[in-house]
Amino acid sequence: MNMSGESLLVILLVGAIAGWLAGLIVRGTGFGLLVDILVGIVGAFIASWLFPQLNIHMGSGIVSAIISSTLGAIILLFILKLVSGRGRWA
Repeated sequence: MNMSGESLLVILLVGAIAGWLAGLIVRGTGFGLLVDILVGIVGAFIASWLFPQLNIHMGSGIVSAIISSTLGAIILLFILKLVSGRGRWA
């Protein structure tokens, strides 16, 4: 997979927004804003790899990128919440 500098910059920016949104959606993680932003960036990379593998296409544009990255970050936050044992689901 060959990624240009602009693509990497967009993934980082969208990931930061997605991490912030995922931190607002997934309450009780207790990781803080900076870690949520880092999780969003990792979630953006996860979404950019995983969703095409599953044939999930949300369209093109910045809004669909933010939505898919937010979903990737939410998945990652749930996994981190399970692994770290922070909080309950109920």
